[in-house]
Amino acid sequence: MTPHMKWGIGGVVLGLILIIILPSWLLLLGVAVIVLALAAPIVAWRMLDESQRRRFKEIRRRQIR
Repeated sequence: MTPHMKWGIGGVVLGLILIIILPSWLLLLGVAVIVLALAAPIVAWRMLDESQRRRFKEIRRRQIR
């Protein structure tokens, strides 16, 4: 599991804990943490240009083998 995936899972878990702990009028904070944890990797990937994405995919393929 990559470090980025661990951070994402941690963010979702933190958001769920906040949803459970916080009063009902602050549930939006917990939902916002979950959305940010899921959106950050997507935004980072979309910010790369095509050659950077291609290079990243090649590196990942080499690491899997």
